[in-house]
Amino acid sequence: MENNWMNDPSLSRIDPAKIALLQSFASQGNGKSQNEMIHLLLEASGTFQQKGMNFSPEETDAIVKVLTAGKSPQETARIQKMISLMKIMKRKN
Repeated sequence: MENNWMNDPSLSRIDPAKIALLQSFASQGNGKSQNEMIHLLLEASGTFQQKGMNFSPEETDAIVKVLTAGKSPQETARIQKMISLMKIMKRKN
């Protein structure tokens, strides 16, 4: 994943530390299967919780919008599926 998404103006109100940590996990996810991504998302969720970092619904929406811009319908669906899984995991915690 290219780093240019981090400079999108719609993300300017999000703490740069959150964006940097997201980028770290995004880089680790390159080329991973869906199963591997699920494990990576669980790890990311735990790391964010340990650091006391939470994303507001507005932050999440902005990130999703930036990450799905210009993606194929299949890629967009994959991203949306991962987000749905994260929401389910968050409710269980």
